Amino acid sequence: MARFDRYMLSQLVMLFGFYGLVLVLLFWVNRAVLLFDKLIASGQTALVFLEFSAMIVPGVIVFIIPIASFAASVSVTNRLNSESELVVAQAAGFGPFRLARPVLIFGLFTALFMLVLTHVLVPMSQLRFAERQAEVSENITARFLTEGSFVHPVKGMTLYIREISAAGELQDIFLSDEREAGQKYTYTAKKALILRTDAGPRLIMFDGLAQVLNTKTQRLSTTGFKNFTYDISALMAGPVIGNRAVTQIYTPELLDPPDTTLEETGETRAALRAEGHFRNAQALYSVVTALSGFSMLIVAGFSRFGLWRQVVLALGTVALLQTLDNTMLDMARRSDSALWLVYVATGVGAVFNIVVLILASRPSPRDLRIRRRTLRALARGEDPQPVGGTA
Repeated sequence: MARFDRYMLSQLVMLFGFYGLVLVLLFWVNRAVLLFDKLIASGQTALVFLEFSAMIVPGVIVFIIPIASFAASVSVTNRLNSESELVVAQAAGFGPFRLARPVLIFGLFTALFMLVLTHVLVPMSQLRFAERQAEVSENITARFLTEGSFVHPVKGMTLYIREISAAGELQDIFLSDEREAGQKYTYTAKKALILRTDAGPRLIMFDGLAQVLNTKTQRLSTTGFKNFTYDISALMAGPVIGNRAVTQIYTPELLDPPDTTLEETGETRAALRAEGHFRNAQALYSVVTALSGFSMLIVAGFSRFGLWRQVVLALGTVALLQTLDNTMLDMARRSDSALWLVYVATGVGAVFNIVVLILASRPSPRDLRIRRRTLRALARGEDPQPVGGTA
């Protein structure tokens, strides 16, 4: 790789790391604050919070990689232009396509990073996150099972257990539920057990009494029971692990989903296959964003006043491509024959950048006028004068 390529690539990677770190921290803090309140309020330690925070980082990185690659490309190109380094490189014979080579290599690097994230790290972290949520929820449920004390798992519910045996039996239980407006439910039982089911935890009470009080009419109904099942899912602070979400499924299973996966997710085969292909399209899109930041600035040529107008245009271009990408994904989810639509935004972006670089390879009308004036001055035997402060 040429020295200029190594120099420009090192600048791109450095700024990509800086912008990526800043953006990850911003998005991570936004999600971590809610996670912190939820976990700490549930009595979890700071180590559990850090573990959960680490699990959400891969999903955040996937979102910010295209943004960070675009910002790095724009920043490096603008700085090289303002310091005339691009002018020197072009004077040495480097055309726009030659100058774009380190940007392309940088884009391929971000695409490879994105592929590892979307195909491996994100599904893995999402699965582990769901498992840990279920484990923490079970621990929270156990924390409420305190013998000899009245506890309030949720607002409107009171629970009392006289004793918990070594076998896990709850002796002499009292449960009051006032969450339903106009009704108050009270349950007492000599013994109870907690069972884990696919639908969530259930409290099985034996030899007890159920009382229902209508607070409006003050009418009390009582019913004795030998055994009674009560749903205690309200004690759970988080979802019990069950059906996987699409983000928790690895790509090979999405591309060829079995019937069990279709039933588990509730999605169509076309929708799951579109999500699998979209992971590849996301990686390729990061190459497009990097090249867009470079091509939109290089086509403007050298300017002592900066290229902020071109920066705004480049930002608008990337925003339009992102909108197109989301629209094509929605359309591709409806039919197997439309799967190719997930790559449309990437293809349009690639063609757009090639066209812009071709335009940048051609001399501008202003350069042509300067060149004609110079030739006429030389033909008359006069010294050519620089025009507009640029050579």
